[in-house]
Amino acid sequence: MQTLNANWFIEVPIDFEHKQYQLLAYLQQINTHFNKTQLYPNLNDLIFHYNNLKKFKSDKTMLETNFPVRLSNIDLTAVKMTYEKIVNDDTMMKEIEQIIGYAVSKIKPAIKEGQQIHDFVESHLAISEIGVRPLYPFHGYLLLRNGDEKGTRVYEYQVTLFENHHEKYRGIHTTYVAKYEKHFIYNTPESIRKDLIHTRREVPNPAVYQVESDITFPVENTLLPLAKKTLVKTISALN
Repeated sequence: MQTLNANWFIEVPIDFEHKQYQLLAYLQQINTHFNKTQLYPNLNDLIFHYNNLKKFKSDKTMLETNFPVRLSNIDLTAVKMTYEKIVNDDTMMKEIEQIIGYAVSKIKPAIKEGQQIHDFVESHLAISEIGVRPLYPFHGYLLLRNGDEKGTRVYEYQVTLFENHHEKYRGIHTTYVAKYEKHFIYNTPESIRKDLIHTRREVPNPAVYQVESDITFPVENTLLPLAKKTLVKTISALN
């Protein structure tokens, strides 16, 4: 997939028509993925670029460190290169402002479309706790059932707490374990839990949650990320 660099809008050539073509090509690919209900990493990428554009527009101090520069002199003797900032070029700045305004106007509705897909998928997910909840629910197994697909995917998960000066938030890491085929009569969520405990003794008393969707979605790009989000939200509510 064609991606955009963080500073794509201030990379040379700084030309409105060129940047317009670059952005529309990128958004066309995003739209193709959204039409297939493939949310990630597309939605996160769109939000990043939108916030980056807004930040650049509002915080002019970014120009001092992030603005591209053009070579103005090369001292071959001392192997020194000096650069002339182009921040003072009024024509260039007007071009950048036009690019930013256009990009924001195009990315914002794309984000809205992605969020609508996100909410639609989330509304079709149901989470349930399997077996007795252990004292430590932050390490265990996620059982994933995807619409009409046969079988249950199993992931080992670990939820961790991250903290900075402003907030605390939880992250989750998953590792694919196996797929239990549906046609085996004993592969109920409870029997899968018992089998995991018996065969994977490194997690002797795991928390086990099942997330299932009544519609079939792309697993890696949509269902799994939202299942992980649902799981984190559920576990966080326990504390």
